[in-house]
Amino acid sequence: MESPAATFTLAYVVLAVCFVFPPNEFHLAGVMVQNLLGSWLGSEDVAFIQYHLCWGTSTLLAHAFLPLSYYIGMCFAAPEKQLCSFYQISEGWKVFFFLAVLAPTVAGILASYWSQNGWSNHPLVKTISLYALPQSDWRAVASSINTEFRRIDSFATGAPGARVIVTDTWIMKVTTYCLHIAQQWDIYLTVVDSRQHELLPDSNMPAQFLTICVASVNPNVKTFDIRLNSAEYGELREKLHAPIHNAANVEVEKEVAKGGSSGEGS
Repeated sequence: MESPAATFTLAYVVLAVCFVFPPNEFHLAGVMVQNLLGSWLGSEDVAFIQYHLCWGTSTLLAHAFLPLSYYIGMCFAAPEKQLCSFYQISEGWKVFFFLAVLAPTVAGILASYWSQNGWSNHPLVKTISLYALPQSDWRAVASSINTEFRRIDSFATGAPGARVIVTDTWIMKVTTYCLHIAQQWDIYLTVVDSRQHELLPDSNMPAQFLTICVASVNPNVKTFDIRLNSAEYGELREKLHAPIHNAANVEVEKEVAKGGSSGEGS
């Protein structure tokens, strides 16, 4: 028979992985940071940029507390280890406890630094500040992005932890901790990878997934990759102003690429 400590460890690891990388069941049940802290985060539709400033920071904090939560749980699941008495535990558990306390401490310091001066220290704010006019600041750019996001003709695809959003002016990738963003007018797009999936869980149909590198001519804007089903490739190209260059070793299926070859380089 498994010990209570082993059972708790297994259950906690499963729940922690599902919390960090939530499956569809967790989305439906609302067991995610954006659901648990919905009243504080506000509405993504109303204030897209401000929402993701808070969401990324709160997600980082929530995940940083997972090791410490496990340690506290083990204090009750395995009382024989005497984990509540720091000086009586083994060296291995002392190291784990130190790291478990260090993680939320560092995350808390980072979150505090980011939020100072109206989030002016946050990496996302520094990125969009690059696009601000001399007489304005990042809030004007954020307001423009918020307005474009609310439009019904914006392109959006992907899972919550890797969502791709394209508006008239911007291309964005929403990840677990941050929002990558670049202005369409100064980006260089390249198809860098293609992967075949025999069957998709939701459609039981084979699919090709493309990875597209988004690089800005501005060296201060970080390069990022977006990934999407090739069935959406045509729709993406219609929304983009910049051409998509195709790496020599990547083939986009003909039935996907049809609809005009304009805007695609070699």
